[in-house]
Parts: sequence; structure tokens; C-alpha cells
Amino acid sequence: MGDEMLIVDDVLLSPFRSLLWIFREIHNAAQEELANEAEAITAELRELYMMIETGRITEAEFDARERKFLNRLDEIDEIKDRRIGIEEDEDKEDQKLKERV
Repeated sequence: MGDEMLIVDDVLLSPFRSLLWIFREIHNAAQEELANEAEAITAELRELYMMIETGRITEAEFDARERKFLNRLDEIDEIKDRRIGIEEDEDKEDQKLKERV
């Protein structure tokens, strides 16, 4: 009877595990995209600093572009912080599910 229950549990939980795997893959792809965007912005900021130092742009242009880049980096950090909170909540839910099984 014990082995039969394990098989039933596996069959019943299989769709949930598959869905969880899909969501984790989407989450990982989104995190990678954010990391790539942050790296690109950092590179653009370096270029911007070179441009102001060499006099290729004005102080006003520099300030406007720098503000835009820094604001986007702040947004990315906020998104990452929220996701960390969500991941912690998901880990707690996963642990509760494992304890039930």
C-alpha cells in the first residue's frame, strides 16, 4: 500500500512540479535579462563619463543622460529586491509542501 501511495503522489504532483519548473525558468531568464541590462547601462555610464571629460557633451546633456541611467539602475535594483522577497516566500511555501508530502 505504501508504494502505491508514492506513485499516486508522484502522478498528482507531476503537473505542479512541471509548472513550477517552467516558472523558475522564466524567472531565471528575466533575472538574466535584468543583469544584462544593468551591465549595458554601466557601460553606457562609463562612456558618458568619458564624453564629459573629453568635452564631447555639455554638462546639461551629461546631467540629463546620467539621471536617466541612474534612475533605470535604481528601478532594476528595486525589481531585484522585490524578487528576492518573492523567492523567500516561495522557498517557505516549497518547504511547507515538502513537509506535507
